[in-house]
Amino acid sequence: MSARRVDPALLVVLGGVAAALHVGKLPIALPVLREALGVTLVQAGFLLSLVQVAGMLFGLMIGLAADSLGLKRTMVAGLALLSLASAVAGATPSVPALMLLRALEGMGFLMAATSAPSLIRRLVAPGRVNAVLGVWGAYMPLGTALALLCGAPVMSWVGWPGWWWLLAAMSALAALWIWVALPVDPRLFGTGQGAAAGWVSRLARTLRSPGPWLIALSFAVYSGQWLSVIGFLPSMYAQAGWSASLAGAATALAALVNMLGNIAAGRLLQRHARPQRLLVAGFAAMALGALIAFADVWGGVDARLAAAVRYAGVLGFSMVGGLIPGTLFSLAVRLAPGEQTVSTTVGWMQQWSSAGQFAGPPLVALVASWAGGWQWSGVVTGCLALAGMLLARVIGGLLARTSR
Repeated sequence: MSARRVDPALLVVLGGVAAALHVGKLPIALPVLREALGVTLVQAGFLLSLVQVAGMLFGLMIGLAADSLGLKRTMVAGLALLSLASAVAGATPSVPALMLLRALEGMGFLMAATSAPSLIRRLVAPGRVNAVLGVWGAYMPLGTALALLCGAPVMSWVGWPGWWWLLAAMSALAALWIWVALPVDPRLFGTGQGAAAGWVSRLARTLRSPGPWLIALSFAVYSGQWLSVIGFLPSMYAQAGWSASLAGAATALAALVNMLGNIAAGRLLQRHARPQRLLVAGFAAMALGALIAFADVWGGVDARLAAAVRYAGVLGFSMVGGLIPGTLFSLAVRLAPGEQTVSTTVGWMQQWSSAGQFAGPPLVALVASWAGGWQWSGVVTGCLALAGMLLARVIGGLLARTSR
């Protein structure tokens, strides 16, 4: 089949999955890296979160730049940067270098992910936007799940450097495919005082509007929880004596079911479900699921039954929590202060999402180190879920006012 016959929006989603593979490649590799390179638990937490440094510092600026530099150009450049950083990291087996290149991978991921929602909006008919953005919201759990599922067998064959090199090749292929198959960006590179004034105007409009702030903070408390739980699951299961393949498969399924919530959010919004209700449901499920998964109350229960109940809590945490990103991507289009600020709003979302993912795993790791186990992790994530439910109520009030 010709590349030009592939649905362009689907190709954008596949590019996002190729980028998300680089985020998901690390959790399943942490036990291997700890053994091979002597990575400590706290260093592991920072390795999980360093991919978010670029987004935490530059998300808004990349969002601003994407509209002027070209959405397709920005996504292709991001995938190419991911490929380069991953290839070099596989040849550099030292913890400091790995951390530095992980941050560089974060810049590539940011460029690819920030430009995609606006690119999808440009490529699909208006009546399909909510549904397709719901599918786009699944790019992260799908990429993470594939990485978790494939990482252990690949590393058993070619080691962790080979795993890094394989994903570098895949993101390079995705960049090439998008460059060839997608239509040319309609915008040229902006220059001069007019372009600078446009950047300043979009930035000011975005930061003066309450909507981008509310959805960005909501994404922060969601992503901080999700990466903390999914990112450390392979390590937790390894400590419990599970094989690497079994731990990877269990974590992959936990990540994969998040797709169901994302896709369901798009379909429910298409049927005029209230976004704030979807957000509250997602955050409530994450709070309950994490408490079930990590609370130290299963001492008198059969070990296999306790493990099954804990894992059911993880699945509920991820699956129903998937309603949140699907809803927030749709709200980004709806609550951006204008059509020309959608990428800027998504960049602001990405910046706060990255901040949540940067802070969440080290915080959970520090609490686990202090407590001597994972039993307090559900309390940490539960506090973030409560903050998300409060933000959802405020978003509901804003939507009610803007619809009058």
